[in-house]
Amino acid sequence: MRELLGLGVGLGRHLIIEMYECRPELLDDVDYLREVLVEAAKATRSTILWFRFHKFSPQGVTGIVTVAESHLSIHTWPEYGYAAVDVFTCGSRTDPWRALEVIREALRPGRVSVLEIRRGILVGPLLEEVQAQRA
Repeated sequence: MRELLGLGVGLGRHLIIEMYECRPELLDDVDYLREVLVEAAKATRSTILWFRFHKFSPQGVTGIVTVAESHLSIHTWPEYGYAAVDVFTCGSRTDPWRALEVIREALRPGRVSVLEIRRGILVGPLLEEVQAQRA
């Protein structure tokens, strides 16, 4: 039951981040946001594979940094000062919370809400197999 409560072994951690009261000009700067998310991916100790960002007209940006351990993404609404950010990392070496530190410092939101979801909670034989591999 501990594993089902998120206290055991999971394959990954997924942060769902809501950022409010951000400066609109930062949320509309595709080059700045690309730099921020790439730095955030590096901070998690993930391996960057590729990234792609798009600037909407008249405003807003969407972007993704794909890492070997999963992904980081952002979608912005400058007119509302809002950014939706996902940071999903897998493996025992990565730390998605380090990405949040980088992004928070760069966007300086007035309010932040974070939900962490443990992904791939293992039970039974799968849990025993992963524990044996990690020993």
